[in-house]
Amino acid sequence: MPTFSLERTVPLPAGEAWRRLTDWPRHADAVPLTRIEVLTPPPTREGTRFVARSGLGPLTFDDVMEVTVWRPPAGGGPGLCRLEKRGRLILGWAEIEVRPGPGDRSGVVWREELSVRFLPRAFDGPLESASRLLFGRAADHLLRRA
Repeated sequence: MPTFSLERTVPLPAGEAWRRLTDWPRHADAVPLTRIEVLTPPPTREGTRFVARSGLGPLTFDDVMEVTVWRPPAGGGPGLCRLEKRGRLILGWAEIEVRPGPGDRSGVVWREELSVRFLPRAFDGPLESASRLLFGRAADHLLRRA
């Protein structure tokens, strides 16, 4: 079960970086062959559930997630969102932390523990490498675009 962390410093205020990273439907724009469906009514809060459906044709899988911690940045403090992966195939968790920085800059930390049911531990290294690449590109894409 690989765990990895990505860090970025971006020229955005913390609130804007948070908004971009937690706009769940926009994640589909950053992850190839993926659609996002939010299953609960807005606004996002603890208990919000959504599914990322990835694949092509009949070869698809669902990454079902639930927000278990929702603390947007406020009063100069950091924000933290924790997602629990509750699918039949994809398990683990993800955390998105946004810290206000100097001026209109922010620090972003994306942490993730990922497990694919039935995938032997021998594949943890390649899974971590692929996930780091995929989620790093997704974070960069989300933070670049309004």
